[in-house]
Order: sequence, then structure tokens, then C-alpha cells
Amino acid sequence: MSGIYIHIPFCRQACYYCDFHFSTSLSKKDAMILALKQELYLRKEEFNNEQIETIYFGGGTPSLLETIEIDQIIGEISKNYKLAEMPEITLEANPDDLSVNKIHELSDSSINRLSIGIQSFFDQDLKLMNRAHTTDDAHSCLDEARKHFDNISIDLIYGIPGLTNTRWEENIAKALSYNLPHISSYALTVEPKTALKAFIEKGLIPDVDDELAQEQFYMLLNKLESEGFVNYEISNFGKEGYFSMNNTSYWQGKKYMGIGPSAHSYDGKKRGWNIRNNSKYLKSINQEILPLEEETLTITDRYNEYVMTGLRTIWGISLKKIQKEFGNMYLDYLLKQSEKYIKEGLLFTDKEMVGVTKKGKFLCDGIASDLFMIKLN
Repeated sequence: MSGIYIHIPFCRQACYYCDFHFSTSLSKKDAMILALKQELYLRKEEFNNEQIETIYFGGGTPSLLETIEIDQIIGEISKNYKLAEMPEITLEANPDDLSVNKIHELSDSSINRLSIGIQSFFDQDLKLMNRAHTTDDAHSCLDEARKHFDNISIDLIYGIPGLTNTRWEENIAKALSYNLPHISSYALTVEPKTALKAFIEKGLIPDVDDELAQEQFYMLLNKLESEGFVNYEISNFGKEGYFSMNNTSYWQGKKYMGIGPSAHSYDGKKRGWNIRNNSKYLKSINQEILPLEEETLTITDRYNEYVMTGLRTIWGISLKKIQKEFGNMYLDYLLKQSEKYIKEGLLFTDKEMVGVTKKGKFLCDGIASDLFMIKLN
């Protein structure tokens, strides 16, 4: 089973914290849709023997597309790839795009999962992040979407400067009031070369408080687990039967193809990425030249990637897989590096896997980096 990711590189406006690739000019949108379809055609032989289990429209803001344009892209996939009988087809969407009519159109399309970028149910947080929607937009789109879609996920952000624990509790409560089956939640991260970074450096916005972010993560974790959600990956909480198939495939090392400017691909041994420039991407595709760079991963690269992704999930790092795919040296190294974290109660191990404890979850990425194989002796 494999997946296809479609990157839609357009947004109505730039969120202050975002470092993904996008343009706020829609002048090249029609040309981009044609190029995405052409890239899908040009790369069809890469997945000649693969069955497509998931299709994911990310960005950028994919909900800027007309429903007919989304259907055209899905049609191109259906024409050139082998689709599973019931593939998961996700559309990332912003609340301000999800009008009543748009939701009705999408419910009649092939889209069967919505991932809605709520981020916060409070206007003051939305304004600080320069989100294009309002609290009213968030509530109205969820009210309507729940009538037409069963499989809905929303994004929430914690650790926002000025976000008190009380207001964060209210955010969680409002999310739960919609009886959603999936919630993704991320700590606000200050990325280089973003507006947020510049505002913090100028003193216009307070810096992120890591200790407060950690508090808010555990508030979320405890509340959602009490409501029957499974924290199957550090940032993702799902009811049984509603884990994201797309994201789970990434964490479990399945193959995926990234279509569009800046999109990444992975086939188990090589990682590739498209050029991060809309004009250059369009020019290259129009010449039937794939704007793709690739690197072949070393055994150490693949071990490190598996440690990073595995540790973030409830499935942990399989000791059998480490031994089978990487050898006893890597297995011995993993167990040795894990010892101090096991003693500190941040990791646990049994005969089958190494996993992160509840206490260690917020520190997961830092722990993983200490389990990486830096060099071979």
C-alpha cells in the first residue's frame, strides 16, 4: 500500500508562524492544476506495482481549489494509478473556505475526510497568528461539516503567546463539543525567516514559553484520553477506527509520492523532493522534466528515520525490525542509548519494542536524537 500527497501551494494570506511553501498570488492557479496532473502522468511508472491507499491534499490551502478542480486531480490519479477499493482521500481546509455550498459540493465529491485548520476558537489567538478566519467561521463550518462528513479532524495549536491554561481548557472543551473523531494538536514553533520570528526578535510579540507549552500538552493529553481518544502519535489523537491512514503510513515507513512544488517522496530507500519555487516547477513540468532531487539513504539514515518516527507512535521501535533490517550492532546501540531514559522513566522496553512513556512524550524528539547513530566505529 502506498500514498499520494498533492501540494497546493497557495494561501489567501500568510500565517505569521508558517514556513511551508506557498504563494498568496493565485494568478498561476490554473497553470498549477494542469502541471500537477501532468506530474502525476509523468510519474505513473514509479508506482506501477503499488496500490494507492491514501490521497492527501495539503499545502498551502487546498480548500482554495474549486471542487471540480479537486475532482479533476483525483480523476487523473484514478486514470493512471491502481486505487484501493476505499482509499482515504483527505482535504486540508480552512474554515473561511468551507461555506455551506462548498461543504455540500465536497460531500458529493470523492473527498471522504476533512482536516480543518481551526487552530483556536478565540479571535485574539487567530489575529496574533494572522489566520484568515474568525471564531464564527470555525463554529459555522463545523456545524455544517458534521452534517455531511463522518471523518473529520481539526488542528489546534497550544503554546501561543498569551494563551492561558484556562483559555486552552476552553479550546479543548469547544473541540470536544463537536464530537469529532480526530484531533491533531501542535506546539507553536518559532521557525527561522517567519514573521513570528521577526516580531519576537523586535519585542512585538512575547516569545514562546516552553514550560507552558508542556503544561498545555499534558492538559490536552489527559483530557482527550479521558474522552476515549488514543494518542497514537505525539501530535495526533483519534478514536478507534479514525486514525489518519495517510499520516500513519508516513510513520510506519510506507512508500509515498509527493506531487507539486516542495513536495517530498519516499520509496523505502530513496527520498526525493521537488523544487520549492512555483515558476520553476511550472517551467520544468511544461518541458516534461521532473523538478525532482533525490538522495539514496544510507543504512544509518534509515535507522535514524525509523527511530524518530517509531518513537513518536504507540507502536514504538520494533526490536525485531531493528535486528532484521539493520543488524545486531544497531540493536545493541539502541538498547544501550535507551538505558538512561528507561531509568528516568521516559522510555520503557519489553521483549518486542522500545517506546516512550507518558512522562517522556513531550520530550520525544530530543530523546530520539540521542538514540540516533551518528557514525559507525
